[in-house]
Amino acid sequence: MTGGKECDRSSIARELYEKRFGERERSQKATVWRVLCRSFFQRYVRPTDTVLDMGAGYCEFINNIVCQRKYAVDISQETRTFAGPGVEVLVRPANDLSCFAAESIDVVFASNLLEHLPSREELLRTLAEFYRVLRPGGKLLVLQPNIRYTLKEFWDYFDHYLPLSHLSLSEALRISGFVVEEVRPRFLPYTFKSRLPKWPPLVWLYLRLPMLHLLLGKQMFVVAVRPGEGSGPT
Repeated sequence: MTGGKECDRSSIARELYEKRFGERERSQKATVWRVLCRSFFQRYVRPTDTVLDMGAGYCEFINNIVCQRKYAVDISQETRTFAGPGVEVLVRPANDLSCFAAESIDVVFASNLLEHLPSREELLRTLAEFYRVLRPGGKLLVLQPNIRYTLKEFWDYFDHYLPLSHLSLSEALRISGFVVEEVRPRFLPYTFKSRLPKWPPLVWLYLRLPMLHLLLGKQMFVVAVRPGEGSGPT
């Protein structure tokens, strides 16, 4: 993909997100992500880990997770303006992580990224890069819409291309060499604008009531591991 096309994709992504989320909504999202990281995602990340946030966007995850070294990758230059202290931002496509040495990352996090890839071939190239940069035993954490539960809403977003279910994503991960360790077909609501509670105590309560996940969850959460002895927390 040429630099010009990447620039176009970056501009389109920035304009779409500016229209979807105003300043007040971005502030609410940041508050929700603080709770999500502290009360859920942190269990997969150790304080000594090196973490790579793919498609980092507003950096809600990487700003709030506790770890030793933080990287954020996105195609948008705007990501630099949202990165917190200690976050190293790299502007590049997800399928090119050549700036990272092999086996240099403990945890890769990808939230609402893979559905934006244009094809299954691109997905496999991206997963191959994730596998390459992860240390043996390192974890890939994927949060994204599950097409089984978002069939009506998935195509309402202009930048959605690749529909995946928890089963098809698991197959792609296994083809790419990963061991699928945990699958939650229904975890969070589809979008921030849906019924996910935004008051921190209610977010905390939602995370602890799996029955609510079955009722409201339309995003899946999948944990995959690069096989071998390594650094991921159990």
